[in-house]
Amino acid sequence: MTVYIDPPTWPGHGRMWSHLVSDVSYEELHAFAAGIGCPPRAFERDHYDVPSYRYADAVGAGAVEIGSKELVRRLTAAGLRRPKGRPAA
Repeated sequence: MTVYIDPPTWPGHGRMWSHLVSDVSYEELHAFAAGIGCPPRAFERDHYDVPSYRYADAVGAGAVEIGSKELVRRLTAAGLRRPKGRPAA
């Protein structure tokens, strides 16, 4: 199981955010996210938004730290990227 997280560099709602993704399946991603306490509402198309204060929890649970560009590259290569405007499968 490999789940990836980028650094919390994305601003929004008064805090910084990371993106949590899987390059295997959405099922794997949902299971990992539930295991670290991410609410279902944090899922957006192909990733979970993770607030900076939960970043260490994700890494401690096994998420691999990678840069944002690499995260998108892996998600796209796995065929799991769902850009805005593209319907969910």
